[in-house]
Amino acid sequence: MGREFEIVWVDAFTTTPLTGNACAVVLDARGLDDAAMQAIARETNLSETSFVFPGEGEADFVVRYWTPGGEIPLAGHPTIATTHALYERGALPPGRDVVRLKMPAALIPVTIRHGTPTTYAMSQPPPQFLAPFPRAEAAAALRLQEDDLLAGVTPQTVSTGTPQLMIALASRDALDRAEPDRRALFRDPRRDWFSVHVFARAPERDPSTSSAQAVALVARHFADFGDVIEDPFTGSATGGMAAYCARYEIVRERAYGVAQGMHVHRPGRAQVEVGGDPPHEIGRITVAGPAVTVLRGTLRL
Repeated sequence: MGREFEIVWVDAFTTTPLTGNACAVVLDARGLDDAAMQAIARETNLSETSFVFPGEGEADFVVRYWTPGGEIPLAGHPTIATTHALYERGALPPGRDVVRLKMPAALIPVTIRHGTPTTYAMSQPPPQFLAPFPRAEAAAALRLQEDDLLAGVTPQTVSTGTPQLMIALASRDALDRAEPDRRALFRDPRRDWFSVHVFARAPERDPSTSSAQAVALVARHFADFGDVIEDPFTGSATGGMAAYCARYEIVRERAYGVAQGMHVHRPGRAQVEVGGDPPHEIGRITVAGPAVTVLRGTLRL
């Protein structure tokens, strides 16, 4: 006899269905082994599929996130999507506004901020700043000129749980023109990044908006698994990007908005908050956004 699993399709970092970043959430994945989870992730063909298991120790739930090509230790939009799905399902501990999700990289607290819309704030581990990457090679891999990269900073891998190469560009125009050469970006097996995050400062902001409401950065994210070439909105990389921008004073504010996904017709937005005492201390990064459920179903295996 076949097995049945409840599955929910959630768009994260948006309140508009069919925008933001989609994640399929298997709400009770007990009985699924690694091979089955990998097969389901290939079936959904999304950048990540989330599998939820009962909690253990300090964790309310254990979660595992799979791309079409394998498991990843930490991810942002599946964390937002999973918390949203559990919240809507009534599965969260009663009376609590913070849910603790254990994933391979860390125990991650997610705060539910009630309102219109309700948002989910993921507190990521303090950043690790890893290897730099030559500016000329980064520009060539994006089919850009070296002066299209932001002056005075070097591309670098940053991890708040998943290592990602950060490349700051000089303008929104350069961001729009970037055409990633996946072979150049991902061919070296010795690389220390999982995927590549490219971003630029947003055009001049409206002074009537607060720093927490304004969009300070616009971004794109390139991966190398399955059919997912460009990720619509990447929560983990947003955390690494915020840490990189704080360290190199690309953005001096400690709370602001980030936009991503416009280039793949799935716009999304998040609020970031950089912990630690400015200007030099960088602590935990909080990435917050809403989510919307677009599909509920039964997975039969």
